Amino acid sequence: MNDDRTDLITGLRKLADFLTAHPEIPVHLPHVTLNQFPARGSDAEMCAEVDKIAALLGAEISKPTNSYGHYSTGLSFGPVRYSFTAIPAAARARHDADDSYHGCIQPDPTPTT
Repeated sequence: MNDDRTDLITGLRKLADFLTAHPEIPVHLPHVTLNQFPARGSDAEMCAEVDKIAALLGAEISKPTNSYGHYSTGLSFGPVRYSFTAIPAAARARHDADDSYHGCIQPDPTPTT
């Protein structure tokens, strides 16, 4: 196993053990998702990696549910989901354009009564 994989698995187990030992810590469902992404490459390379992971999971490719056209697959374990998603170049560019004005508009402060 590589160090990243081992570290992630160890961290997840430690989190589960911690939550088990501390029932007073709130956990809100309906779900928790572990998002993973392929290494940045061409759209075709990233989508091929998602296809590979979908085959390993025995899962289907999800239809895009947002305007950004993410290409993803995943598998749920009760309320916990492993998701593997490629974000195409056009989607990243659209997000960058949408976000380009972030912080430029300041709303008036809410008056206190």
